[in-house]
Amino acid sequence: MLTFEALFELLRKEKINPELQKLEEDFYNHALDYFEEKGAIIHTEKTTDSIFSMDAKRTQLQLDNARKILKEFYEKRENKIINLAMLSSRANIKETGINMLNEEKRLYNDILEHLNNYRQGILHNILTGRKVSIKANSPPKDIKTKQSQSSECKMVRFLHSVPKFVGDDLKVYGPFEQEDMSYLPQKTANLLINRKRVEEIKIENTQN
Repeated sequence: MLTFEALFELLRKEKINPELQKLEEDFYNHALDYFEEKGAIIHTEKTTDSIFSMDAKRTQLQLDNARKILKEFYEKRENKIINLAMLSSRANIKETGINMLNEEKRLYNDILEHLNNYRQGILHNILTGRKVSIKANSPPKDIKTKQSQSSECKMVRFLHSVPKFVGDDLKVYGPFEQEDMSYLPQKTANLLINRKRVEEIKIENTQN
């Protein structure tokens, strides 16, 4: 079970080490369990005797801080993966994805594919005396299928800017700007759709 102290220690190590640190493959599921547990505790403390009101405030503060830590932790790893993909593209190599979670390997491969595509279409073409020509991106591969099966998510496009908010899964989302796209829990997505804040993006399966 993930704890606040363990999460803080993971962030500390990620900040001081240039390489990605090794995580349990289901790390983000543990993080979700932690947030759900804290949310349930807060709900209980708020709905019982008022003597627990201070406990609820302390638990809420810890939960808010844990979300900030996870966000910073994610972004530290995200920056490392982006830089790794950039270096891989420039050196024309592909890393094996050591210490990357499955989701992070997918992120690395997607970024590398885009960087290689533009490097080939712009730089290589110009250096070899050809016009700039960038291949169209391939359609998303089973992203919607996998996420909808595991968490009943919807892909949406934001019609207006929206500040950060907590979804019905107790995870923090946003902030989002107009035209941003993201997967959101189904109930949260439907609520925003009804309020005309977003529109659903339907991804057709193009596989034969």
